[in-house]
Amino acid sequence: MAHEGDRHGDRQGRGTALAAGEHALHAEGDLRAARQWFELAWRQAEADGDHEGMARSALGLGGVWVHEHRTAEAESTVRTRQAQALAAAADPGSDLARRLRVRLAGEEDYRHGTHEAIMLELAEARAAGEPVALVEALSLAHHCLLGPDHGQMRLALAKELIGHAGRTGRRGDTVMGVMWRTVDLFLLGDPHAERGLRELEALLDRSPHRAAGFIASAIRVMLAIRQGRFAHAENLATASAEHGTAAGDRDAAGWYGGQLGTIRWFQGRIAELTDLMHDQADSPVLSAIDNSYFAGLAIAAATAGEHRLAAGMLARIRGRDLAALPRSSSWLYTMYGVAETAHLLGDETTSAEVYDLLSPHEGSPVIASLGVTCLGSAHHPLGVASLTMGRLDRAIGHFQSAVRDNLALGHWPATVLSRWRLGHALALRHGPDDEGALRELELATKEAAELGMELPHPVHRRSPGPSPASARRHGRHWRLDLGGRSVLVEHSVGMGHLAVLIANPGREVSAADLAGVPDQPPDQPVLDTTARRAYETRLARLQEAIEEREALTDTAGATALRAEHAWLAAELAAATGLGGRSRAFAGDGERARVAVGKAIRRALTRIEELDEAVAAELRATVRTGARCSYRPR
Repeated sequence: MAHEGDRHGDRQGRGTALAAGEHALHAEGDLRAARQWFELAWRQAEADGDHEGMARSALGLGGVWVHEHRTAEAESTVRTRQAQALAAAADPGSDLARRLRVRLAGEEDYRHGTHEAIMLELAEARAAGEPVALVEALSLAHHCLLGPDHGQMRLALAKELIGHAGRTGRRGDTVMGVMWRTVDLFLLGDPHAERGLRELEALLDRSPHRAAGFIASAIRVMLAIRQGRFAHAENLATASAEHGTAAGDRDAAGWYGGQLGTIRWFQGRIAELTDLMHDQADSPVLSAIDNSYFAGLAIAAATAGEHRLAAGMLARIRGRDLAALPRSSSWLYTMYGVAETAHLLGDETTSAEVYDLLSPHEGSPVIASLGVTCLGSAHHPLGVASLTMGRLDRAIGHFQSAVRDNLALGHWPATVLSRWRLGHALALRHGPDDEGALRELELATKEAAELGMELPHPVHRRSPGPSPASARRHGRHWRLDLGGRSVLVEHSVGMGHLAVLIANPGREVSAADLAGVPDQPPDQPVLDTTARRAYETRLARLQEAIEEREALTDTAGATALRAEHAWLAAELAAATGLGGRSRAFAGDGERARVAVGKAIRRALTRIEELDEAVAAELRATVRTGARCSYRPR
């Protein structure tokens, strides 16, 4: 009789542990307490051979999210228990067996960045019509579809979950459905997303749920960052991390690091976090498919000048193929970091890869995980990648779109940073005195000061380099060589002017001399003494080069140089009279300035059609006006 009493007490204790665990998980969202109760219930059920108790405990140990158990040991233990419980199920078609299959499929898909298995289980759950299995399948499927490719599909799942939540008898299911819908609206950049957050917070006020409350608190951090209230955002991030830790959410520390990294990035202080991010990057509690910490460390290291570390992190992210990186909830955030790091390192190959991968998502906000933090419009990293590759027109277009989208998001720090990049791109495209460039840079500087942001120094690595350009005549064309790049441009008046300036780096030549129109007084020679001497010096150098090529039996090289020598000699002869005296013309110096400026700009436009990088460098180093010059950097 005493033996029977002990068995009854064990069953009662086991039932109490299961009930307490299910209440903690599905009513209160208390992941920490739920895990403790379900661990106790599993051990008791396993000892008694209670298969139903084992199945319910194994399901409860999975939690409300996927991949809640981050260490290899814990993950393997829980997965083995779930598989064991499924194998022991008396009826494979039972609701408990179906829920176990849903859980195992979700976990497997999430680890590999896929969703096919969980979607098949969801279809079966819909057909079966059992509300608890269906709601759990909808929530887990949603969690496996957090990349940027499935926004509308996720939103449909969230709405379906809300519709079925009232049938389960578990109040936490409605909270989870509203939480998922709120997250979806933010990830889609919906202008009414904050209404969803208010609805979620009102629901949490009536029915507290720690796990969903942690998400709501993290979104509030993101909104404070968007407002540029950095000190407030940092305080909210600390409180949110404490909330997440109390709830038993494994992401609490990682999310805090991501939020702090975003704040420091916009403050211009990301380099301060290099050591912290280095410690966090290999933490076993990070999600299995989360590469955002590698990206954050790469930016921090590159900004701090630790280029080897930055390049190493970039290589780790890229692996064998950057396109194979799982499209997880941190994918956009990671791509942003890769684009910025590649820009700082002058890595054009990676920039091109990032551009191709990000292009389909240019209208998306770069939000990490479930609304944890936001870096602004995806147009911004697309502009950065274009800038790194020297695609200035494309970069300008993306930065203009980024400014527009960031204003719509109410993300003031991201707006300032995109405006700053836009100003520098315009300056590279049209010259440092361009009115549009000056306007954007001035406004960005003013707004940055108001927000307490330190703007990054512009990176000039993509410029063809410090070596001066050279221009050589090839029949009706000119070959421009600059920084290892070559471009063949058809001859024009403006190209001739450029050739003269390039042949005399650092020297000023009057526009009237270049145009063959004298400046005041009317008898000013077409070539003044400085310009004529520059022509003669270049002719002498060409003659020496021709003789060197002939000595090396480089017939082709000598021929090209002779063509340039002949052209320059003809130009000099045309500008001088008998006996080498300068020829004088009557004319208007202002007309010469305008004509030469237009001709050179037309030539630069033609060069840009062939090579944007060469054109950008020439625009930055050629000065036009009454006196013109080429001053290589």
